[in-house]
Amino acid sequence: MPFGAGAFNERVVALAKDLASDVPAKHVTLVRDGVPEAIETRAVTVDDLLIERGIARAPEDALSEDPAAALSDGETVSYHAAVPVTLVVDGVARDVRTPAATVRDLLAAQAVTTRRHDRIVPQLASALGSDTIVHVTHVSSWTERIHLAIRPATKHVFDIALAAGHSRIVSGGATGMKEITYLVSQPDPSVPARRSKLAARVLRMPHPRVIADGIGEYASFAAIARQGLDGTEKLARSALTMIATAYTANCSGCSGYTASGKRAGHGIVAVDPRIIPLGSHLYIPGYGHALAGDTGGAIHGNRIDLGFNSSSDAMSFGRRPIVVYVLKKTPE
Repeated sequence: MPFGAGAFNERVVALAKDLASDVPAKHVTLVRDGVPEAIETRAVTVDDLLIERGIARAPEDALSEDPAAALSDGETVSYHAAVPVTLVVDGVARDVRTPAATVRDLLAAQAVTTRRHDRIVPQLASALGSDTIVHVTHVSSWTERIHLAIRPATKHVFDIALAAGHSRIVSGGATGMKEITYLVSQPDPSVPARRSKLAARVLRMPHPRVIADGIGEYASFAAIARQGLDGTEKLARSALTMIATAYTANCSGCSGYTASGKRAGHGIVAVDPRIIPLGSHLYIPGYGHALAGDTGGAIHGNRIDLGFNSSSDAMSFGRRPIVVYVLKKTPE
C-alpha cells in the first residue's frame, strides 16, 4: 500500500458523508498541471476539493492556496504535481521531485545561479516532464566581440573659388567600424571578469571629412600652409620668384580690358605666357588670388604686372620682388 494511502481513503469516506449533507454547492475552477476544469462541488476546504478529485497531495506538490483554507464560490485553485527529474550541475547529478513548470523555475527553486555564457540543456524556457534530465555547465572563460566606431579624419583642401576666411564642406565623411575580440575569464561570479585582447580588425574603413578653404589673402595662405607638410610642399614646388609692377585699368594707353577680354583690375595679372600660361590660377602673398589674364610688351620672363582698382593702391605697391604660387595651370 502506498505511503499515506490508508489515511487518504479514510478522508475520502469522511468527505463523502459531508457531501451527502446539506452543504450548498459551489462553482470553482481547478487548474491541474496547467489544465483548467470548471467544477461544481460541496467541498468545504481546498484540501477537500483535492480529495474529491482523487488527488493525493504530496509535500513537494505546488498548491496556490492553503489546503486548510475554506473554499469559496467562484474561486480558482491551481495545483501542480511534483515530478521526478535529474539535475546535473557541472557533472554532479542529483535526483529531485519538483512542481516547477520550466527549467528556469527548477533552477530558481534549487538555487542554481547561471550566467549568460553558461550552457543549459534543455533551454531555460523548456517545459519539465517526468524524468527530465537537466544539465547545467558553468563556463569560466569565453570570447567576446565588441564593435567600435572609427571616427573619420578631417582633410583640408584649397579652393581658389572661395574668398579668404571662408570654407565649405566637400564631403561629410563616413564613420568606420572595427571589431575587437577579447578572452574573458571569470572563474568566480563574485569577482569582476578579466579581459585579454586577442585580435582586432577593421570591418569598414572610414572616409575622411573634406573641407575646402578659401585662399584670398595672405593670412589665409599662412593658415593653410600650417595645416600640413603636404600642403606646404605642394605650394613650395609651385613658387616662382618674380619682379612685380602695379598697374590700373585707366593707365596711360590702357583700354580697360585685358588680352583675355576680361576687365582689368584687382585679381587680373599680366604674365609672360611662356612662363605662366594664360588662364592659370595664382596666389600672391600680400595680394591674394589672381588670374593670369593679360600680357604686356614689357612682360618677359619672370616679370608680372598686378592689376589694382585704384591708382593710389597701385602707387602704394610700386615695383618689388614677390613670390608667385601657381595653384592651377589652365592654358586658355
